[in-house]
Amino acid sequence: MVKLDRVVKLLAMPMLWMGIVQLAFALLSLLWFRDKMAARFFEPACFMLVLAVAINFFLKDTDLNRIGFRDALLFATLTWALTGILGAFPVMLVTGVSFTDAVFESISALTTTGATVLTGLDAMPKSFLMYRQFLQWMGGLGVVIFVVAVLPMLNVGGMRLLKAETPGPVKDDKLSPRIANTAHYLWFIYVLITLLCALSYYLGGMNGFDAIAHSLSTVSTGGFSTHDASMWYFESHSLLAISNLFMLLGAISFGLHFRVLHGKAPLLYWRDEETRVFILIVVALSAALGLYLLVENRYGSLESFSFAAFHVVSFITSTGFGAADLSSWPAASAMFLVFCAYLGGCAGSTAGGNKIIRDIITFKLIRREIQQLIHPRAMLPLRYQDKAVDSEVRSAVMGFMSFAAGSSLVLTLLLMQTGLDFWSAFTAVAACINVLGPGFGQVGSNFLPVSDAGIWLLNGAMILGRLEYFTVLALFSPLFWRR
Repeated sequence: MVKLDRVVKLLAMPMLWMGIVQLAFALLSLLWFRDKMAARFFEPACFMLVLAVAINFFLKDTDLNRIGFRDALLFATLTWALTGILGAFPVMLVTGVSFTDAVFESISALTTTGATVLTGLDAMPKSFLMYRQFLQWMGGLGVVIFVVAVLPMLNVGGMRLLKAETPGPVKDDKLSPRIANTAHYLWFIYVLITLLCALSYYLGGMNGFDAIAHSLSTVSTGGFSTHDASMWYFESHSLLAISNLFMLLGAISFGLHFRVLHGKAPLLYWRDEETRVFILIVVALSAALGLYLLVENRYGSLESFSFAAFHVVSFITSTGFGAADLSSWPAASAMFLVFCAYLGGCAGSTAGGNKIIRDIITFKLIRREIQQLIHPRAMLPLRYQDKAVDSEVRSAVMGFMSFAAGSSLVLTLLLMQTGLDFWSAFTAVAACINVLGPGFGQVGSNFLPVSDAGIWLLNGAMILGRLEYFTVLALFSPLFWRR
């Protein structure tokens, strides 16, 4: 049975954290950037801090030592919704957009989607631009910890396969110690890769502010930029190559990063089936799109393959950075990139999409069914990483893939009812449910053309996709609320 008092007391923690974050940016605005935006951060920060302290005071006798899976599921979903709303206040106060648009911008940042309703970024206060970037970085780490430490225990969509791959005392059945230890390792890896990314951007030609800002949204595979032109503001193919590397690192399991660093064994990347297949897919899709652009005479050979690789990596990792003018590309390339977004990155990473581990199992299931038709009496076990995949995991994966396809269709139809054409509605849903960011058609530049009703629908889509569908879906089951 869900204990709402426990959940409310738990929610005071992310509320307290959001207050601390906004207070920190108020101080940065006042002392470092000096852009007169401190009050826009300070006022909501004070409200959150006072409310969080009050909740803890009134619920001080509530026991948090007996938190069940149902409490955890409800807390996880409400955390993303609550932090999205709380993070919206500085957006609304600084930019003057509506509450609806501000919540969309905030949820897009925290879920590392990268879809935006803002324009004129180049002229905006630096403290606010860095705040947007930091929300993505913070959300990216939250996603990694949730996916690596929580979902395997709940077996959401077959993610129990990750249990053997995560760092820390994974054989311990107690959830809290495992999360604490895993979070410790993931913090270190996440910060280390971010620092390396910022240094690489700086050496590649960015100034210090842009290097730090873009490192936060690259490693988190978020895709926000401090410029309207995104990564092509710098007009550097070298920076695109650097971005490719760190987007890929952000889309590979952070548990695997830890094992590689801890064991000083870089070959583990290739020995891991999911990572190996992911890299091969990226190379193949980049080469195919590069050849297509070259045949279509869009660019020279270097530019064709550079732009192709950058956008394939950007879409498959669900980062959503832009460089070339995609509206000028052949129509088929847009659908190609949407397909990349649905493939997704590796499980246990900041990337969205279906995840390569599920793609692999789905492909092997289809292949086995075809082989079974040809050889009806043959025993054909399904294996992943040289280990048999049990029926429970197979069912969970197929259920996930079916729901991903079905929800995309339903949400597209609903969004079309708000006034968007099919292509714009479909790519907007694909961008949000895969936490990708950019769409095509009417939402090719930003999501301003979407109505308020459509924006709230897409807010739900971002949280639904970020939390792997079933985490949210379980809350709508009557069984969830029964004893």
